[in-house]
Amino acid sequence: MVARLGGDEFVALTTGSDSEREVGELAARILSVLSIPIRLDGRELTVRGSIGIVEGPTGERTAAEVLRSADITMYRAKAAGGNRYEIADAEADARAITRHGLTMALPAALERGEFFIEYQPLVHLGDGSVHGAEALVRWLHPQHGVLGPDRFIPLAEHTGLIVPLGRWVLEESVRQARFWEQQLPTHTDGGPLRINVNLSPTQLHHPGLVADTVAVLERSGLSPAALCLEVTESALIGADEDLLKPLRQLAEMGIDIALDDFGTGYSNLANLRRLPVSVLKLDRSFTQGMQQHPADPVDLKIVEGIVSLAHSLQLAVTVEGVETGAQAEQLRELGCDTAQGWYYARPGAPDRIHTLLLADAV
Repeated sequence: MVARLGGDEFVALTTGSDSEREVGELAARILSVLSIPIRLDGRELTVRGSIGIVEGPTGERTAAEVLRSADITMYRAKAAGGNRYEIADAEADARAITRHGLTMALPAALERGEFFIEYQPLVHLGDGSVHGAEALVRWLHPQHGVLGPDRFIPLAEHTGLIVPLGRWVLEESVRQARFWEQQLPTHTDGGPLRINVNLSPTQLHHPGLVADTVAVLERSGLSPAALCLEVTESALIGADEDLLKPLRQLAEMGIDIALDDFGTGYSNLANLRRLPVSVLKLDRSFTQGMQQHPADPVDLKIVEGIVSLAHSLQLAVTVEGVETGAQAEQLRELGCDTAQGWYYARPGAPDRIHTLLLADAV
């Protein structure tokens, strides 16, 4: 039986002892027929299909549950590029339902104050003093507990909620940095303690980025030199002047711009000259090669080359994912400026950073 559910969605129901292979062959036949071009008013049109297959004994699940699973699986096929079929998977269904639930809960979560920020120190490799901290947002979900950004930031990006959420993170982080500044005006190199805040691709394109940032700094009284905005390398690959203009304005105000996850985006190194960045943050994949003994010589050469290039362009180099003292020493010898990772401290409450700063001052 074949029925149209609405729009461009159809359902085919087959019963009997068909094996998964036979059902797969049926789906392949449907896709093959759909792919035959259709001529209309002298033009040739092609149709692509995405199919989700749910198989199981009759009566095991309700009709609504079967259709929901089929719909989720069909969208999984569509997300994988379309013109294909996927077999329903209970775990994949559960993940999709959880993602949907989290997406629906995001706006209310922001209003209810369910988000909080943990701070991971950025440390000078030269003397081990605290240079600043990166702000990392968490979601204290009433059912799922503490969720890391990988669980909800992509959802916030997709729905557009990343803009108000990102604004809240900036306000909270800058307020905290101002508190540190008042408690301990400078760290050991004489400059202000930096606060690093991540910017998503959607925030980069938002027309209010510069005005929002200026307003947050003015309200808090924090110096622009104490703020560093992190942008992933992949977000700036092929960026035109319209996208770079707000970043240039922020940089001209004295705010540092860091190119995050550097080394993973396959960007042309020559582009560094036109990007308004002052810091390169090497991806943690570079430090993983230093965990073995001896360290991977290829990774060492790559890091050495990047550091040399960065310094020749007057850029500072920060390394993520430092987990051992040996790694820290190796990176210091290679000329890296600052580092962060579990070797120094895991992300934590803001008072831990204050404690580390006081220890530096003593």
